Amino acid sequence: MNKLVFEDIHDRHIGRAIRMQAEQNGDTRFLVFDHTVYTFHETNQKVNELAAGLGRLGIGRGDRVVFYMASAPEVMFLVLAVNKLGAVWVPVNSDYKGAWLEDTINRGRAKLVVTDTDHAERIAAVAGQLHVERIAVLGDHACLPGALNFGELYAPSAGEPDLGGMDYGDTSSVLWTSGTTGKSKGVMQSHNVWIRAAENANRHFGTAGGDIAYNCLPLYNSAAWVANIYRALVAGIPCAIDDHFSVHAFWDRIRFYGATQTMTLGAMHMFLWNEPPRPDDADNPLRMANMVPMPERLLRPFCERFGIEGITQGFGQSEIMLMLSRKDTPQKQWKPNALGELSRGVELRMLKGDGSEAAPGEVGEFCVRETEPHSIFNGYFDNPEANAAAFSGDWYHTGDLGMRDAGGDYFFVDRKKDVIRYKGRNVASLQVESVAMQHPAVQAAAVYGVPSAELDSEHEIKLDAVLRPGVEVGAAELARFINANAPYFCVPRYIEFVSGLPYTPTNKVQKYKLRERGVTPQSWDRVAAGFTLER
Repeated sequence: MNKLVFEDIHDRHIGRAIRMQAEQNGDTRFLVFDHTVYTFHETNQKVNELAAGLGRLGIGRGDRVVFYMASAPEVMFLVLAVNKLGAVWVPVNSDYKGAWLEDTINRGRAKLVVTDTDHAERIAAVAGQLHVERIAVLGDHACLPGALNFGELYAPSAGEPDLGGMDYGDTSSVLWTSGTTGKSKGVMQSHNVWIRAAENANRHFGTAGGDIAYNCLPLYNSAAWVANIYRALVAGIPCAIDDHFSVHAFWDRIRFYGATQTMTLGAMHMFLWNEPPRPDDADNPLRMANMVPMPERLLRPFCERFGIEGITQGFGQSEIMLMLSRKDTPQKQWKPNALGELSRGVELRMLKGDGSEAAPGEVGEFCVRETEPHSIFNGYFDNPEANAAAFSGDWYHTGDLGMRDAGGDYFFVDRKKDVIRYKGRNVASLQVESVAMQHPAVQAAAVYGVPSAELDSEHEIKLDAVLRPGVEVGAAELARFINANAPYFCVPRYIEFVSGLPYTPTNKVQKYKLRERGVTPQSWDRVAAGFTLER
């Protein structure tokens, strides 16, 4: 295996990592996209050529570059090129649109936005409100007046950019959180955090020579980079990429690429499990998979049905990437629902509300600090208030509640933040409420999660709405309004019109009471109604 060894800690920089692999293992396959293959050398050359072109546009150290596009090799060339310039890449969810898209891009204060022809129409709709210097389009740039042709940015035969003065602790990327307590926050991640997370992932995967990683996660999701792309970069193995997940084609794509390792999120593996069994289910090269969250009852049956040696699971956040992880194999079985062992580079404490340490069996908040420099995030971008609220001294307060048993194993209990886990996405209830409240008929709204039989460990979204006096609106109309002004996955499964909401004395909605009531006969169900989501 062509694993990178960083003898100097300051070399733990993404730009140096791809250069090192090109120098040491240049002829080894790295990026595979359908029938297109790039070696480490070819990838590095494309990156250098794009970096030169971006430099001519004035992109330099500390500048931010947004990408809003479908998964493709060009996204990886862009990310690596940006980092070679000492600049910062900022992914934006490709399902965003309208005011949501405009706000996310503008708060990143980027110099350049890169999109593709499939998403250019949405960019065009908000272009007049975007505070960016330039927009580039992969594909037919004529679809967006005034945009640059992304393909013409490459400077043929360009050499290595000057990486002098760049450091492992420099900010590599800004990742937007789900905005659980207000507007989303930009998480600044260093080069070292990415490399550390990739190393931790490789250790738990047991990555070896001959392994091939398969990625069908969207490239705006940090998990795609930790579990697949950067992991392959650090390990020196190929990473095969598809632009989307298909439950019907998944195993055929695994066979096509000869993939031995992959990652799924949310309900992806549940969709695979719920497919009708086939005689060739186990006839595939997959050896190890990271599947989050995999129900305990399915761990062994899933491995046996699909011929997988083991399943790894991780517990973390955008701020700390991989905090705890476990690897289940026939030789090693964790306690049911245990989160696994602590990743390298961090220390963990369980703190109660009064700041004292939670005893075994007591619920506390997961709080983390670095044991090595730049092992968690560099803070929130342009948000000193959020930084002050998140840190107590060196300790970062995650907002997640858990407990440690007498044997030292950790278990997740609940989230302090008001977030709904839906199909692998963290959906901020506050943001969905905000969109619903923009409808002229809605006086008050509460969004919360209700158990889902289909998604097992995840939840469906339910909206309880109070209408203004004398005004009426149908549930389907309200759902269509939300669909037009928010990503499709934020559209509630259930909508119920209520006369009022339960409030605390400080005027906060008592959502636990709503969750106790859950879905009622009066709840509109978009699935049962045959409502079609517009993506």
